[in-house]
Amino acid sequence: MIRQFELVEQVKAYDESADEDALNRAYVFATMAHGAQMRESGDDFFVHPLEVAGILTQYKLDSASIITALLHDTIEDTPHTLDEIESRFGKDVARLVDGVTKLTRIELQSDHAKQAENFRKLVLAMSDDIRVLLVKLADRLHNMRTLHFVNKADKRRRIAVETMEIFAPLAERIGLHDMKNELEDLAFAEINPEARNSIVSRLVFLREKGGDIAARVIKQLETTLDEAGLKANILWREKRPYSMWRKMQKNDMPFEQLSDIIAFRVLVDSRKDCYQALGAIHSAYPVVPGRFKDYI
Repeated sequence: MIRQFELVEQVKAYDESADEDALNRAYVFATMAHGAQMRESGDDFFVHPLEVAGILTQYKLDSASIITALLHDTIEDTPHTLDEIESRFGKDVARLVDGVTKLTRIELQSDHAKQAENFRKLVLAMSDDIRVLLVKLADRLHNMRTLHFVNKADKRRRIAVETMEIFAPLAERIGLHDMKNELEDLAFAEINPEARNSIVSRLVFLREKGGDIAARVIKQLETTLDEAGLKANILWREKRPYSMWRKMQKNDMPFEQLSDIIAFRVLVDSRKDCYQALGAIHSAYPVVPGRFKDYI
C-alpha cells in the first residue's frame, strides 16, 4: 500500500504546484471515512481508493483528480455527504466526486451486456469533465486487478464482461491504450481462462527457448542505426495474451503463425531520420513479402 508521504511525493514529482495540504487532508479524511470497512480480499477498504489514486499518478493527473480518487467511494459507501466534501475540498473536487458517484450508481443499475454501446455513449455524455472518466477507469482497473478475490463466479464473470464490452473500449476511445490492453487481458483471464492459460504457457516456452531475445535484437538495431549515423531510442513490447487470441480468432490461424508477438519501435528526432532509419533496417534485414507497412 502506498503511504501518505509517498503519494504526495509522486504527485509533487510531476506537479510542483500540487496542493500538498489538500492531498494530505484527503488521505486522512478517506482513511477515517472508510474506517473498519473491508474488501473481499481482506484488505482495508481504503487500500482501494489509494491504489486508484496511485494509478492516476502514472498519468500525471492534477491534484483535484488525485483527491477525487481518494474520495470517490465516500458518498456511496460512507455517511459523508457531497456538501461536506465541497466544504472541505472545494467545488471542483465535489463536482468530480459527484460525477464519479453518478457513474457508479448507473453502473450498478444498468444491464450493460445488452446495451454496451448505449452505455458507453451515456458514460461519455455524463463525463463532461474527462477527469471523471479517468477516475472511473482507474477504479475499474484496480477492481479488475483484484477480481480473483470476489467469491461468486457469476459476479466475477459479469464484471469481466462489463469490462471487456464497456470499459476497455472507453479507455481506447480516449487514448489510454496500455490501460485498455490490461483491462482486456484481465477480463479475458476470467471469461476464457483455458484459452489464456494455453497462450501464456506457449509464451513461457518461447521465452525459455529464446532467452533474452529482445535485448539481442535491440543491440543489433542499435548497431545498425549507429553505423547509419542515427541516434535512436528503441522500445519493445510483447503482445498481450488477449490480443494474440483475438488475432488468432479473427484470422483463423494457430499460435505458431503469429508474426508480431514481440514488436520493436524506433524513435528518432525527425521524419527524415525515420526514413533513413527505415532504409538502414531494410538493408540489414530482408522484408517479409506482404508484411511491410509504413507507420511513419
